[in-house]
Amino acid sequence: MGRNDPRKIIYAVKMGFALALVSLFIFWKKPADVSQFSIWAILTVVVMFEFSIGATFIKGFNRGLGTFCAGMLAFLFAELSLLAGDGERVVIVISFFITGFFASYLRLYPTMAPYDYGFRVFVLTFCILMVAGNRTREYEVAILTRLVLIAVGACICFIVNICIYPIWSGDDLHRLVVNNFKELATSLEGCVDGYLKYVDYDRTSAARFTAEASGDQLYLGYKSVIESAIREKNLLGFAVWEPPHGRYRKLPWTTFVKLSGAVRHCAYTVMALHGCILSEIQAPPEKRQVFRSQLQTVSAEGAKVLRALGNKIEKMEKLGTVENILKEVHEAGEQLQKKIDQRSYLLVNSESWEIGNHSKELEDLADNPREQESFQLGFKSLSETAIYIQSPLLLAPRLPNKDLPKRKLRKHVPWPSWISFEGDGLIKDDEVKTYQSASALSLATFASLLIEFVARLQNVVDCFEELSEEAEFKDPDIVVLTKSGSFWTRFLRSKS
Repeated sequence: MGRNDPRKIIYAVKMGFALALVSLFIFWKKPADVSQFSIWAILTVVVMFEFSIGATFIKGFNRGLGTFCAGMLAFLFAELSLLAGDGERVVIVISFFITGFFASYLRLYPTMAPYDYGFRVFVLTFCILMVAGNRTREYEVAILTRLVLIAVGACICFIVNICIYPIWSGDDLHRLVVNNFKELATSLEGCVDGYLKYVDYDRTSAARFTAEASGDQLYLGYKSVIESAIREKNLLGFAVWEPPHGRYRKLPWTTFVKLSGAVRHCAYTVMALHGCILSEIQAPPEKRQVFRSQLQTVSAEGAKVLRALGNKIEKMEKLGTVENILKEVHEAGEQLQKKIDQRSYLLVNSESWEIGNHSKELEDLADNPREQESFQLGFKSLSETAIYIQSPLLLAPRLPNKDLPKRKLRKHVPWPSWISFEGDGLIKDDEVKTYQSASALSLATFASLLIEFVARLQNVVDCFEELSEEAEFKDPDIVVLTKSGSFWTRFLRSKS
């Protein structure tokens, strides 16, 4: 773990150093005996010191606000209890009830969810301050001393965490989004290559497919993109608390997460493409080879766009003014669509085409009222059809449960049957034609999903351009002109 992420070792060293530093309060005896209250500074370091600076800031804000409010409220109720005289105990008990009730009720409000830790600190600090003040009869000293030590512990956390090898949540969010682009590009190319290889697997059980998918790199690639939403949300909550630093002097983290959401929208299409590889109905390999070139071109260009955008985000550069990053992938998608239009007869059963037979069909329906009723039923909406069909069933008498025959569980034959089609006589011709038509349509499904992926790339590019403008990414054209200008300056000087 330490070799994979050395920051974890550094975080542990920083935590130990902060605790060692705050432990010096234990030996503070003169001029004031601070050692008896030093545990407050130590506890503050333990609960506030987090892995990243953003997490430490939000934890410190919650603890600071909760402690300050608890101290002010404890001071108020302490004065009231002293003024109450014999009713001091009653005032303390009532203060505990009021504090616990309102803090617990406000915690349940959805908007207050990020401040849940602050409410817990508020209740805990208030109770401890009231108990300590009641025991020593010095409410003011107990409250002020604890507040000062908590503030000192918080300052030690901030100083150590920021000044010694700072760890920023914004860096993690940046790397996560860049990694999503690269993982999705790899999964896209792998899905198309795997579909064209046509590995004829044994169709045994769904558990086998699940086991194969869980260990497949294609599955793990787009899965990491889809499941990154929760981690992005957590990192976003920490990153917004971090001050401007390094190259992140002006970076709208919300737009950053919006861009990752557009990438995730494309990942759903890649997941559907992978589902086509594991589907029960598969297109024959000879039909796949007809569209091989177009499918590979679309996947290669789509992956190229994703990797290019990922590199731009990593370097924090804008797209060039003369650069049309979607030109090649759009042309590849158009070529695939044209190939589908030209070879559409391969994707359907042309023998079953019905062209120009509607007039004769209507004449036949006029002679048969029963078929005419079924024909009219086909033009009803789904809800109307359901009501029309179920109405006779609602009027039929219902048998009691004891009169219903008991059905035994039996294993149903899958559709279509996976027995060989080569003249064994067990499969009907209609079933063979049905399976062949469905298998050809599965190829059309795969191709249409790939074209849908190309269409969704436009949203990714739009979100990237929005982010590059708000975050003020570097303009690559200016960088190129600067480099070329310096080159010509050196060249002219050498000639002179």
